[in-house]
Amino acid sequence: MKTRKKVLTAVLLGVFLLVIKLGNAQSETVKADQTPLKTSYVCMVNNKYMGKEQIPVEYKDKVYYGCCQGCVKNLQNNRSVRYSVDPLTGKEVDKATAYIVMQPGKSGEVFYFESEENYKKYKVK
Repeated sequence: MKTRKKVLTAVLLGVFLLVIKLGNAQSETVKADQTPLKTSYVCMVNNKYMGKEQIPVEYKDKVYYGCCQGCVKNLQNNRSVRYSVDPLTGKEVDKATAYIVMQPGKSGEVFYFESEENYKKYKVK
């Protein structure tokens, strides 16, 4: 009987912790609607808002973020991964210094703008 109670207690505790974690994840999703996004919450290889701190990758006095060791290596070794295109101007944008926002209607995908001004002009379009 005591073993059964311990197992039940452990299961209930696990469920409780999972519910708390899911609640926190949803609150981060709500924060994703804020502009600009917190840079460290974006995997700059997958171009996705991840809802939590990502792995910082320093490269030539700038900081990029990746979600796994594969992304870290990609950011260190592949220039094209560190850059994107501003949707308004078509100009190349360094992701480390970009103004990052959620793409409307996309699940976690982001846009990188050269500036807040460009984002506001694009948003009005």
